[in-house]
Order: sequence, then C-alpha cells, then structure tokens
Amino acid sequence: MLILLDRDGVLNQDYPDDYVKSPAELILLPGVGEAIAKLNARGWPVALCTNQACVGKGIIDEAMLTRIHDDLRARIAPAGAHIDAIFFAPDPPWAVTDRRKPGPGMLREAMRQFHATPEQTVFIGDAVTDMQAATAAGCRRILVRTGKGKKTQAAGLPEAVLPVTIAESLPDAVARLLHEETDETIR
Repeated sequence: MLILLDRDGVLNQDYPDDYVKSPAELILLPGVGEAIAKLNARGWPVALCTNQACVGKGIIDEAMLTRIHDDLRARIAPAGAHIDAIFFAPDPPWAVTDRRKPGPGMLREAMRQFHATPEQTVFIGDAVTDMQAATAAGCRRILVRTGKGKKTQAAGLPEAVLPVTIAESLPDAVARLLHEETDETIR
C-alpha cells in the first residue's frame, strides 16, 4: 500500500492565514514520527503531497522549502520514521496547474513513482481539497480532524468525495489503517 500525506495540518501545525516559512516554524503534531514509523515498519512507502503556494508567491524559495523538509525528516528520524518522497505544488493561486490540490497531479505522480494503483493508495489530509484530489486520483480517503479537519468535517463533505474515513489525527488514521477500522466512514 502507498500512503500519501498532506503536510500542514496533518504532520505539523497549520497556520490558517500564513505559511511555514522556516524550520523554526515547523511544529510537529503529537505522535507523527511514531505513526510514520509504523507505516514504514509495514513496508508501505510514505510520501508527502503538499501545496506550497508560499514558493510561487515568492514568500520563500525552493531552497528554504528543502531546508524545512530536511528538518521534518530529521525530526521524525528518532522515532525510526522516514518519508520516501516529497511532492509539492508551488503554484500560486493565479497560476494553478493540475499538480495543485484539488487537482490530482501530485498524487498521480506519486503513484507512478511507486508503481501503485489507486486501489493500493490512501491519501490522508485535513482539507476538502485533499479529499477532492484523492477522489480525482481514485484513492481511498482519510480526513484527520487536526489542522482544518474539524472545520472541514463540520462544513459537510461534498457527496462527490464520499466515502471518507474520519480520524482524530495521523496516529489515529494509521491505527485504523493497520487494523482496518472503518466504523466512522461517512458514506
């Protein structure tokens, strides 16, 4: 199975009106490293698929984004965790491509790289755009209630993205995947 993760709001604190602009602003959510380590132990590749408009807007450059992601990798390593690949869409809102979620481009690119079919792929995110991208790519969907997740769930998920499994956090989503608990799937 291929596990695709959104970054902000899933792995780290989301800044609703701002961006993570440096490693110092990257605040990991509880249990993230351990959760990823469990996926790694199962032998499942783990990749990030993250919109990073801050690059396209010129707020940070790709070198800083690489530093942030290097720091993320370093911080989860003590838990025995690693991320196999990072895909990002730098598109600013005025120049959106198919790679930027809700477009499925990054997810399809990840599936090609890891030779996974949509049926073998799960996307975990906190926003309706994450669920839309996963739907367009044909992947199974898990919405975490961290980051934008509670507001996304409260607003109601569009019927077009259902079914969606709801999890409290990434560790909860991983526990559900490992035990295939789907009792909170919205259909």
